[in-house]
Amino acid sequence: MPSTQVLEAKKAMVAQLSERLKSTVAGVIVDYKGISVADDTKLRKELREAGVNYTVVKNTLLSRAAKEVGLEGLEEKLNGTTALATSESDYVSAAKILCKYAEGNENFSIKIGFIDGAAIPDSQVKELAKLPSREELIAKALGGLNAPISGFAGVCAGTLRSLVTVIDAIAQKQGA
Repeated sequence: MPSTQVLEAKKAMVAQLSERLKSTVAGVIVDYKGISVADDTKLRKELREAGVNYTVVKNTLLSRAAKEVGLEGLEEKLNGTTALATSESDYVSAAKILCKYAEGNENFSIKIGFIDGAAIPDSQVKELAKLPSREELIAKALGGLNAPISGFAGVCAGTLRSLVTVIDAIAQKQGA
């Protein structure tokens, strides 16, 4: 039987994981076995720079936290080595980074993911990774909004050039 102190520490970890799951918009759960310390450090740095919180978690604690927040469907994937990557604002960054890393490392694999409190299979996590980032989408949207304005400016400039050409031609005929 675990001591009261150990039990309280585990309850605190479950509460902390629950809060983390509540405040996240998207997350990815991975099997990290076989990853070297150097690769793990590099991966953690890349995730941190993207605003993704990445930690190794115990399966039982994550399972209890998921049940507390009503996140169903994770239980069957919570076995072996498990790490959790979550983001509070970006839906695709964790999936992009982890899927890219998993492609180059056969021992590292995507187990399952979740978006807005609903579990998604690893195949959908891989599809999510193919989406453009938030910044790319904003740039494309602004580019799309800018295109009609640029076209209008080009038409106006062409019309002004034509008008200047016609005025020059009239001025030359009058001067001749």
